Amino acid sequence: MAADTAPRTALVTGGSRGIGRAVAERLGSTGAVVAVHYGRDDDAAKETVAAVRAAGGRAFAVCADLTTRGAVEELAAGVERGLVEHTGSAGLDVLVNNAGVGCRADITTVTDEDLNRVFAINVKAPVFVVQRFLPLLRDGGRIVSISSVANRIAHPHVLPYAMSKGALEAFSRSLAAQLGPRGITVNTVAPGLIETDFHRARLRAHPEDAAEAVALTAFGRLGQPRDVADAVAFLASEEARWITGERVEATGGAYL
Repeated sequence: MAADTAPRTALVTGGSRGIGRAVAERLGSTGAVVAVHYGRDDDAAKETVAAVRAAGGRAFAVCADLTTRGAVEELAAGVERGLVEHTGSAGLDVLVNNAGVGCRADITTVTDEDLNRVFAINVKAPVFVVQRFLPLLRDGGRIVSISSVANRIAHPHVLPYAMSKGALEAFSRSLAAQLGPRGITVNTVAPGLIETDFHRARLRAHPEDAAEAVALTAFGRLGQPRDVADAVAFLASEEARWITGERVEATGGAYL
C-alpha cells in the first residue's frame, strides 16, 4: 500500500452511477483519491466527483468507452494524469472493476452480437484494464471485481450476462494466485438485485417483481448500492489483507 503519509488512490470503472458511484463515494470517505471512470454521461460523472469530495475524498473523472481495446490506453492516460496532479505520483492502491452491461437473452434468443458486447465489457475490459494498470499498482494493493449472484443461481433469461460473470470470477482466482507474491489481493463481490437507476424503473413498472425480489432476501428489503460498496471497501482495506481469491456475496441472504 501507499505510505501512511500519502493518500491512498483508487480507480473505479463504471463509477458514475449505481454501485460504482456508491463505491467511489465510500472509498472517498476514507480519504482516498478516486479516479471515476465513466463511458458517456458527463453530468453523472461530475455529480459523482462532487459527491466523493463531499464525502471527504478527492476525485476526478475519466471518460473512456471500454467497448474498444484502445479505450484502455485512453483510460490509463487520464488516470495517470489525474493521479499525478492530485498526489504527485501515478501509483495506484485499489482497482475496482465495476463497469458492466446486462443482457436479457436465453439459449433460444442469444445472438453473436449479444455475446460479443457482454464479453467485451464484462470480461475483456477488466482483463486488459488490470494488465495495463498492473505496473502502477503498488505492492500490497487491492483488486476487487463486481460479479453477480447470477453466477451461482441459474438465470436462463440472462444467459450471456451470467456466463460473463463466471468468466470474470475465474479470471480473479487465477489473478489472485499470480499476484500473491506481491501482496496484492484479488477478490470479487457478487450482488443480488440492487435498487439502482437501471433497475428502479423496471421495478416500479412491475411491482410484482420487486415483491418477489424482497421475499427472496433474509432481511425483507431490496439491496442498496451502499450495501455493496461497504463490502468492496472492506476488501479494499488493510483489514482484508489475508483474503484473496474469494467470492463474497452481497445479496442480503437471497436464495439461501
